Amino acid sequence: MVSLQRIDNFINGKFVPAESYLDSLNPSTEEVIAQIADGSAEDADRAVQAARQAFPSWSRETAGRRAHYLNRIADLIQARLEDFARAESLDQGKPLWLARTAEIPRAIENFRFFATALMQSRESFTPHGTVPNVISYTTRTPIGVALLISPWNLPLYLLTWKIAPCIAFGCTCVCKPSEFTSITAGMLAQVFIDA
Repeated sequence: MVSLQRIDNFINGKFVPAESYLDSLNPSTEEVIAQIADGSAEDADRAVQAARQAFPSWSRETAGRRAHYLNRIADLIQARLEDFARAESLDQGKPLWLARTAEIPRAIENFRFFATALMQSRESFTPHGTVPNVISYTTRTPIGVALLISPWNLPLYLLTWKIAPCIAFGCTCVCKPSEFTSITAGMLAQVFIDA
């Protein structure tokens, strides 16, 4: 018998209870393994408002500071790799060896990759090829709040594939993981608190 987990909404850096919860089943045994917050429209509105309020300060953080947080998140997932792998295997029904050797390491790498990419030059300036004294340039500026939806397959990996670039480049986000495979998303929220 697996101990039943409760995964609350994660809003404004805190776990927030929901009015109702959905059963999350182990697909191998059909045993209820978790209660997942069944977020309401009001919960979604609160999450979007919190992300909007966090955006101005987060978007002004230096690239070095954001990269530090991404690497810290990667370090914390790495330190808890076995726990994440077991949860992913239980929640999604995949072999433990696959979660341990591929999917959780890939999630870790998403944060490391974007931490490194963030520290590279983000602006490009190119002299115009045919017109003298003219340059073309590209600038990248955080644009706001992103809504990130992730599927049931590869739950943590695909969620981090979206979160890492979003927060790396100064945006904030509201994430909606699959209600079928939300356990590692809840664990990731705890990592964010710890980071």
